[in-house]
Amino acid sequence: MLQDIIRGDESAPASLDIILNANADILALQDFDYDGGGSAVTALRTALFDRGLDYPHFVSLRPNTGRPTGFDLDGDGRNDLARDAHGYGRFSGAGGMVLLSRYPIGAIRDFSELLWRDLPESRAAEVTAPDALEVLRLHTVGAWDVEVMAPAGPIHILMSHATPPVFDGPEDRNGLRNADELRFWSLYLDGWTPEGTSFVAAHFAVLGTFNVDPDRGEGLRRGIDALLRHPALQDPRPTGAGGLATADWEDPVPGDLRVDYILPATVLNVVDSGVLWPEDGARAETAAEASDHRLVWVDVQF
Repeated sequence: MLQDIIRGDESAPASLDIILNANADILALQDFDYDGGGSAVTALRTALFDRGLDYPHFVSLRPNTGRPTGFDLDGDGRNDLARDAHGYGRFSGAGGMVLLSRYPIGAIRDFSELLWRDLPESRAAEVTAPDALEVLRLHTVGAWDVEVMAPAGPIHILMSHATPPVFDGPEDRNGLRNADELRFWSLYLDGWTPEGTSFVAAHFAVLGTFNVDPDRGEGLRRGIDALLRHPALQDPRPTGAGGLATADWEDPVPGDLRVDYILPATVLNVVDSGVLWPEDGARAETAAEASDHRLVWVDVQF
């Protein structure tokens, strides 16, 4: 990915165009490869700056993707392949997250190390060997609470990337984990936290790629349903050319699904929202080249 950004190869130019078109004050990127020196995020910020968009502040933390567990999680007799990591990844740091911001960053809480078994009423023990249960983390990529110091006051970005509820067997291991990854945020908003310090903030939004549609496709609905119905959150139901869908996947299965979300706090005034999904022409080709997911945006005032 770093090479693609520097050289302008493959989908990098299209992704830059989409980001420039969105012109967001706060931008959450998913499936962004992590490196310890921050070379990839620096290259991206430089490429955007050269095109007139400046993000002086950012958060880039090591994800769980590709991070070895040392256990054979998928039962293929190996313990060192992509599916044996805390989150699927062919190398450590593959497909992480980045938060870019025009505004300064305040406090950061990183919940990526939380063990799956330690989530209240976790389903981990049903689908995980006892020895692996001692080390396996809940979040396949990560979960962050990032305070952004916006001009009107702090706003907390609660972001994560949940595992797709597919690519498993009849035990539905990924489906159960996906539901628990999303349920984490419902519990967090209700006052539970791994270390016991409850979340307190006036302005916030839960967002990310949650990889489950509330109405169609694979997955257990209870995790996303709990978020969509949570009394502290509102769903602006952003739409684009694909309606509520945010992923352009093969038809008829799995089809175009809503799997990416921005759910602002109910106290925030939602001015507008949408899915950047052009219907036709050059912009549509650019969006398709950038990703099979589409950029979701919400404008809020407080």
